[in-house]
Amino acid sequence: MEVKIMKMVVEKIETKFDQEKVIEEFEDLTKDGGRIQEETLKKILEQNGGTEYLEQWGLNGRTDPQTFKNCVPIVTHNDLEPYIQRIADGDLSPILTGKPVETISLSSGTTQGKPKFVPFNDELMESTMQIFKTSFAFRNREFPIGNGKALQFIYSSKQFKTKGGLSAGTATTNVYRNAQFKKTMKAMCTPCCSPDEVIFGPDFHQSLYCHLLCGLIFRDEVQVVSSTFAHSIVHAFRTFEQVWEALVVDIREGVLSSRVTVPSIRLAMSKLLKPDPELADTIYKKCSRLSNWYGLIPELFPNTRYIYGIMTGSMEPYLKKLRHYAGELSLLSADYGSSEGWVGVNVNPKLPPELVTYAVLPNIGYFEFIPIGGNLNGMEQANSPVGLTEVKLGEEYEIVFTNFAGLYRYRLGDVVKIKGFHNGTPELQFVCRSNLLLSINIDKNTEKDLQLAVEAAAKSLVDEKLEVVDFTSHVNVSADPGHYVIFWELSGEATDEMLQDCCNCLDRSFIDAGYVSSRKVNAIGALELRIVKRGTFHKILDHFVGLGGAVSQFKTPRCVGPKNSSLLQILSSNVAETYVSSAFC
Repeated sequence: MEVKIMKMVVEKIETKFDQEKVIEEFEDLTKDGGRIQEETLKKILEQNGGTEYLEQWGLNGRTDPQTFKNCVPIVTHNDLEPYIQRIADGDLSPILTGKPVETISLSSGTTQGKPKFVPFNDELMESTMQIFKTSFAFRNREFPIGNGKALQFIYSSKQFKTKGGLSAGTATTNVYRNAQFKKTMKAMCTPCCSPDEVIFGPDFHQSLYCHLLCGLIFRDEVQVVSSTFAHSIVHAFRTFEQVWEALVVDIREGVLSSRVTVPSIRLAMSKLLKPDPELADTIYKKCSRLSNWYGLIPELFPNTRYIYGIMTGSMEPYLKKLRHYAGELSLLSADYGSSEGWVGVNVNPKLPPELVTYAVLPNIGYFEFIPIGGNLNGMEQANSPVGLTEVKLGEEYEIVFTNFAGLYRYRLGDVVKIKGFHNGTPELQFVCRSNLLLSINIDKNTEKDLQLAVEAAAKSLVDEKLEVVDFTSHVNVSADPGHYVIFWELSGEATDEMLQDCCNCLDRSFIDAGYVSSRKVNAIGALELRIVKRGTFHKILDHFVGLGGAVSQFKTPRCVGPKNSSLLQILSSNVAETYVSSAFC
């Protein structure tokens, strides 16, 4: 009876979203970040202190930060992998958490070629909903929406059972499949346009087509266009350019295209799709009048207030195309987290994605920060971690965090800069991944350095109305001397002369002193620009999905390492032209 009453109370709470109350709770949490951090660590250690992992470090029931830091080592995923694997294989003893883990999250796996296993539990789901609600409250204060719908390009990955019978899927899938997610979205007046059958469909091409179709059917109700990552939104509207006439036919006739073959999706769509010649005419006229698809999103969905998704880090290269589709609509960057857990929330939604900051929520985990001190390559324990309230304005740090799901003093692998403070909690700006993407000897080039080099080299394509659809890189150390290889997919044909200039510009645009000096003495060889065939990066996406990944969690790997042989094979087998830099000859 008591459980039933509690369930009714929760459901009642979720039916109405109290924006000001959520903001007030956030303000209270952040006013005394240091105390909240100590309480959070104590709670984590009280719940999990008797686990095999923590007992070996001699905490002996102590829960204070200093003892925790003195006893428990800083680790990476490799250190915890044997423990997580035992859990996945069915070991029910308290290994990392006091309560048994029932669900495993998979990281995107786009960088190393295989996803990592990460424990997922109810506490992580609660912190996810707290992040969503807090973010929405601040967002809705600046960009208020009424009762409407969200066109969400979200996709579930295939879930499977581990050897020990645990459910495993991407972090986003674990969230989307949780009943709490749908209740929260409904309470925030942004239920998804698409039925569950589309979101959880087995073929993402068919799901994407139906997402677009649902958006058009409910075009006047759409107030938000979103996805987990900016890439998915750009990919969706690139696809729209190809299929819009078929979508118009479906709406005109009220019959779903034969390209959608999954029975459950067809049945769900048949309940929404009715002949509507007037809507079909409207969409046809709007698309026909657009110039190079500029402002496509507000034309299709006139009541949209903003576009929402993660737009930092490896997503920044897609912002130019996203702004093209968005016209005058605001781009709002979503919150900061990873498959391992959440870190911060965007409480300044008016900031453009390039300047977005994230206020750390002090109750969702225990956070430490390793000072970088300008040395991206050597972030070892020589730099002692500092606490949440000890970070300094303008400094850069690598994040170390401890959560409720069995990760203790875990190196997240992200470098952030302290841009300010919200009450007593820092506001972080994402800088880059801590691991160097491109390095042969003394050269040090990050993901951001690669992005800036690509942007500089691509400027000469603009006059020809060409663009870099996507890109990645590889360090070829099998050659002597080793050199950088950059892969580009272009939107059209470019001349050899132009691409040779782009290649030279790429080489000159890596301004790291170690790279430049090494190039001048030929310790690093001439950069290669390899142009791949149209659709190559789509093949990489298909490959990722085929491994069980979710489209909405896909991130193009900006550097393909030697272990990721399958992606190297896709890239290499689709090279159309190769150019070798003469910039340092």
